[in-house]
Amino acid sequence: MRDVVIIGVGQSQFGKFPEKQTLDLGREAVWAALKDANVAPRYIQEAFTARLYVDQVTGEVLLRDIGISGIEMVNVENACAGGGTAVRSLWKDIAYGLCDVGLAVGLESMTRGPFAGKIITPGEDDLAGQLGGAIPVDFALIARRLMHTRGATREDFAQISVKAHRAGALNPMAQYQKELTLEEVLHSRVICDPITLLECCPNTDGAAAVVLCAAELASRFVDHPIKILASVLRSGSYAFEQADLTSFEVGKKAALAAYEMAGVGPGDLDVIEVHDAFAPEELVHYEDLGLCAHGDALALLRSHDTELGGRCPVNPSGGLLSLGHPPSASGVRNICEIALQLRGHAGARQVPGAKLGLAQMIGGFAAGLEAGACCIHILGR
Repeated sequence: MRDVVIIGVGQSQFGKFPEKQTLDLGREAVWAALKDANVAPRYIQEAFTARLYVDQVTGEVLLRDIGISGIEMVNVENACAGGGTAVRSLWKDIAYGLCDVGLAVGLESMTRGPFAGKIITPGEDDLAGQLGGAIPVDFALIARRLMHTRGATREDFAQISVKAHRAGALNPMAQYQKELTLEEVLHSRVICDPITLLECCPNTDGAAAVVLCAAELASRFVDHPIKILASVLRSGSYAFEQADLTSFEVGKKAALAAYEMAGVGPGDLDVIEVHDAFAPEELVHYEDLGLCAHGDALALLRSHDTELGGRCPVNPSGGLLSLGHPPSASGVRNICEIALQLRGHAGARQVPGAKLGLAQMIGGFAAGLEAGACCIHILGR
């Protein structure tokens, strides 16, 4: 297998843009990534496009007006892990020598899609959903379990949102570029006790793209390639096998496989991006990624080591809580963020001296499964 590097990253503004077509957001991200990579459209040999709520042959239509056609294109759906899945799919093809230069993009519009302004109803075979279960409920149960078994408080969950919005205020691409106080988060409307509105990621429109290249060819385009040291995708186990409500087995398995592939450990990481659709979720990922021992997530949070300026900043971009969450775009966007951090191009939110980073995205919930999928990439320079 060949080494694969990221040579270009691009992102649209994240926010609510009912006046914009989803494909326009995608093209904005793709053009930005191509420009960043110094790659003309004609050099792209393969393209993978992640989307949930966009029309058929999305990639073909998206890239048509950019001047990319006649190549292998694959459209990917894997819930919130879709963007990471698109990147991994392209990584595999380049690593195995099936192509040399390719594009992976994720895009979504939550204000224009088929569920805009509507409740996404559960499937007929989803017994928990039919009885009132939903993703906010699942994470509220996790939060309650953390309170009961670990001594977590509402203030702990609110602090995660405060941390995210403090970082997001430094990110010009974020939907919410505003700091929040602990009191504002705690006193926002309760969505599912104990989770409040400002502890939930907002519905968002946006897109992100990366250009990948075989490492030996990167110097033709850029002088700042970022190595993909590990690319791992795992699917979730059966729900009845989940022994601990405050842990996702799929997240732990993906992390262990990624560390083994990269030849590093969690203590080597300088910067981390994780799926934080709800504030209490971040605590789960601390332990599943091995950032701390089992049971020590609260101690890690309270140490401030996961904040900007701390030992291992988590979500310096502002995460989903601040940027917002266009599902298929988020898994590409957080890879872009790690690449920017390792290049030293993250601006006011830069983690000084970052050399090794991890991007994780978990998502997709279905009856009978603990989670749908988890995708992890470890990047280095």
